Amino acid sequence: MFVMLKWKRFRLFTIVGIILTLLISCSFPYPNLKIREIEFWTIQLQPQFTNYFNQLITNFEADNPGLSVRWVDLPWSEMERNIENAILTETLPDIINLNSNFLHLLTQPNAWLNLDTILSDSVRNEYLPNLWQASQINGKSFGIPWYCTTNITIYNSELFKRAEVDKPPTNYTELAKVARQIKEKTDKYAFFVSLLPQGGNEVLESFVKMGVELIDVDGKATFNTPVGEEVFKYWMDLYREGLLPKEVLTEGIQAGEDLYQAGETAMVFSGPEFIEAISENTPEIGKASFPISQITGKTDKKGITLMNFAISKNTKLPDKALKFVLFITNHQNQMAFAQKTNVLPSTTKTLENSYFKSISNNASIQDRGRVISASQILASEALLPPIKNLDQLKQIIYQNLREAMLGEKNIEQAIADAASEWNKLLLY
Repeated sequence: MFVMLKWKRFRLFTIVGIILTLLISCSFPYPNLKIREIEFWTIQLQPQFTNYFNQLITNFEADNPGLSVRWVDLPWSEMERNIENAILTETLPDIINLNSNFLHLLTQPNAWLNLDTILSDSVRNEYLPNLWQASQINGKSFGIPWYCTTNITIYNSELFKRAEVDKPPTNYTELAKVARQIKEKTDKYAFFVSLLPQGGNEVLESFVKMGVELIDVDGKATFNTPVGEEVFKYWMDLYREGLLPKEVLTEGIQAGEDLYQAGETAMVFSGPEFIEAISENTPEIGKASFPISQITGKTDKKGITLMNFAISKNTKLPDKALKFVLFITNHQNQMAFAQKTNVLPSTTKTLENSYFKSISNNASIQDRGRVISASQILASEALLPPIKNLDQLKQIIYQNLREAMLGEKNIEQAIADAASEWNKLLLY
């Protein structure tokens, strides 16, 4: 009797155990699966895009059992320093979001995975060739393009009418002529650029657009040339003739946007997203505003700002890290992100979408700006050299240019001093 009771109890416990096992298995479909983590860093996307990325990560993890993604978003001001420290201490995360200003970090030896070793030509060919090339160092691929932006020119059609300007300028020669005509006819300024080191790259990029090579392969200054002097003279003459606001020497980009919205300048150089801000802040100026392509020089070069992803050479999960990057940058996700953020994609298939190519006759100015911006991508490039102390190069050139504008130096002395200061900096 005792044996029978014991056997019945054993069968009962066995059945309960089987049921519990099944229940646990239903709750955890991969009970013996070891979870591996991918860590990736982005630049100042929270909180605006927190929900977008959390959903993106959720979708990826659902399709890749056993993989977990840890997202770290860093402020713009801290990103470069954190990456440099991580390279120095060999603690890079699996994936890092870089941008054009940080491309010099790709030159760090033994820090990044050479993507040519794990990426097929068919996948690489999905991306726009000029953007892929912008992520290469010495012909080797260390970055996968994500999204980009290209500046456009936004002009006030009412001020152009008052100044009797028939069409907006497309190059620096035309820009100077229009600036003189607008000042003469309306007593307004044509445009604003900042000559503060933190005031943007418009003037520095103008050197490249007008045919100046800033530095050579060894990093030495190559802008002290007759063409370089012409660019110095171009900006000096505009200032001395009173065709640039005096604030260009003391104020940043925000001043330029404020002057345009106040109707004090006829043009502003910005991304197409600024059109919406103009319409909201100053509806009258917004109604008169229209977009055209960005100003260029005799080279016909146009600038672009690129975001991309690089993978640490020391990642323990190179295939999985690459899979996540390709997921973020695939056609579907790029399309969704571009529509949410008003940026431009890096893949050919996405750029061919009608959203970036065609507009109706009654399309908004914002839509027109987006299509014009997108039309520039294939002819655009990162104009500035991928060097660590780019800000110092800009500061040296801008400081000497300011001194020439104020009559403290002649052009020859200003550009020679700038080249000398930069070359001395390379010795330390």
